[in-house]
Amino acid sequence: MAPNGSIARAFNDMMEVTVGYRVAVVGATGNVGREMLNILAERQFPADEVVALASRKSIGTQVSYGDKTLKTRDLETFDFTGFDMALFAIGSDATKIYAPKAAKVGCVVIDNSSLYRYDPAVPLIVPEVNPDAIEGYSKKNIIANPNCSTAQMVVALKPLHDRATIKRVVVSTYQSVSGAGKGGTDELWDQTKSIYNPTDDKPPKTFTKQIAFNVIPHIDVFMDDGSTKEEWKMVAETKKIIDKSIKVTATCVRVPVFVGHSESINIETEEFLDEDEARDILRESPGIMVIDKREDGGYVTPIECVGEFATFVSRIRQDSTIDNGLNFWCVSDNLRKGAALNAVQIAELLGNRVLKKG
Repeated sequence: MAPNGSIARAFNDMMEVTVGYRVAVVGATGNVGREMLNILAERQFPADEVVALASRKSIGTQVSYGDKTLKTRDLETFDFTGFDMALFAIGSDATKIYAPKAAKVGCVVIDNSSLYRYDPAVPLIVPEVNPDAIEGYSKKNIIANPNCSTAQMVVALKPLHDRATIKRVVVSTYQSVSGAGKGGTDELWDQTKSIYNPTDDKPPKTFTKQIAFNVIPHIDVFMDDGSTKEEWKMVAETKKIIDKSIKVTATCVRVPVFVGHSESINIETEEFLDEDEARDILRESPGIMVIDKREDGGYVTPIECVGEFATFVSRIRQDSTIDNGLNFWCVSDNLRKGAALNAVQIAELLGNRVLKKG
């Protein structure tokens, strides 16, 4: 089954951007900011100029951009006038200050924080899923990047929804520590070493409990209904990106993996969808790699997805407990598709659909 026409065209367009863009990467010294620079270079994004911006304490820090080295400049005093796009990879508090300044002078902000995701005047975009939403960017000159756990899931859900209409999603996530930033990565590393050196105790700081050799069913703050904010995000964002009528319930878990989010997903559809047809649909859909052999090792794990662009799907099978149900396993590099890659893909889409320089 061929992918949806508008989605396929948009995906192809993303590889045909012309020349002439001036781009700022905001938060260039963080995990996601560095990855944005890597991906802009890897995908040969047609930029005449790329600047790396960071907080004042990081001024002069060197970051890689392809075979070039950039020195970070001061975000606080930077003038966005004349820049076409700014890829933001800083927290919501700082974004609230600087994103409107960039947008006001005509620089389109592509924001990786949660600040604008639920704003009805700001499009929330995964280019393989809802490319047409890019047209709404002009209301505020801001585009939101979804949460890492949502991004990979909706890439897999959308083609199945187009074919059989998804009624309900039950998802359990296994999210790597890099999703919590450098502090999370450092904490797993330090605690793992301390296990073998009892005199070097490393109590939890970034996480609520020990993460080394453990799993923690708690990401972000708790809400009144007992869910966490991370779980709520998956619900709200899936509805905004795909279809507001889809029911979603999520359990989000932090696991001792450095990079790569995994998800166990169960869907219930309006129409019956055979597992073989679902496998074929996903194989033909943009941004997805199906690795699904019913044998030892015939599936993808998070360590294998690191550095890759694709969202990987494995373990596709019928759910025999309901009439129209499927189970599958979904893995992706959370620093890439879950953050930096999706932001760069939005920039490519923006260039092709709207700005069209060169």
